Order: sequence, then C-alpha cells, then structure tokens
Amino acid sequence: MLTNHAKLMQFFSVAKEVIGRKKLQKMIYILQKNHVPFEEKYQFHFYGPYSEELSLRVEELTNLGFITEEKEDKSSYYQYNYKITGDGKEFLNQFALDMPDFTKKVDMLKSKSSRFLELVSTMLFFDDLTKSEVVEKVHVVKPKQKYSDEEIREAWLFIDALNETSPVS
Repeated sequence: MLTNHAKLMQFFSVAKEVIGRKKLQKMIYILQKNHVPFEEKYQFHFYGPYSEELSLRVEELTNLGFITEEKEDKSSYYQYNYKITGDGKEFLNQFALDMPDFTKKVDMLKSKSSRFLELVSTMLFFDDLTKSEVVEKVHVVKPKQKYSDEEIREAWLFIDALNETSPVS
C-alpha cells in the first residue's frame, strides 16, 4: 500500500514545490502517460483527467505531515501549494523505489501553466484517436477554453519533447 505513497513522495522530492491542485493532477497524469509508474486511476472530469485516488493520497500524505499544503487566497479562488517536509524526506528514505529519473520531465511540466497542462493531459487522454480526431475532441470537450491552433500545435511539440526525455533503458 505505501509504495504508491512513496512514489508520490518521490515526485514531491523531485518537484520541490507544486503550485495548484489542478497542476498537480495534470503533472502526475502526464508523467503516468510518459511511462513513469504512477498507478492512480484517472477519469475524464471537468478540467480534464482527474484522479480521486491521487487526491486522497495527497490528503493522507498531508495529514501524516510528509507534505505541506498551503492554502493561498487569490480573491476569487483558493490556490493550494505543496512541498515535501523533512519527515517526508525521512519517510522516502525508508523505501528502495525502482523509479526512472523523471527530473527533466518534472522541470518541463513545472514551467507550463495549468491551462496548458490541462490541454496536454486532455490530448493524452484521447491518445487512441488520430491527431485530427484529438483536436476535434478537445474542441468538443473543452469549448469554453477556446484553445487556439497555436496552443494545440505547441501542445503536440511539448508531448513530443516529453517523449524525447525518456530515460534510456
């Protein structure tokens, strides 16, 4: 059971800080789709792929004091910021995890906005479709986002770049 918690702790150890619940959800999903062995199950939700399992694990890790969740008032909404704690690092040291090095991927993901990661994760959710069908699907399931052709082109390039950073086996 704790192996999946430890995998998340490895993520927080690499990421240092994650700003936003939506961004956290999208980062883990995109890493999962890039063969990082996270095991949380995802369903398509209002903001794209969402995992209730991930939310519960993060809540558990916060309650255990292994990560901090700082709630920041942004006037019209709250933003949650996550960081690993000293206790979290000690917990992580108790595990010998067989995880690939995903540091470059995390750095790439952290540099992008939640809106962009929502687009990328939505595109990856429909990866069984052709590229043109994916674009059509994005416009159907995300009409309010009004993603431009340029944003979609940038997302395809980003997906390709993530695939290129895969560690050599």
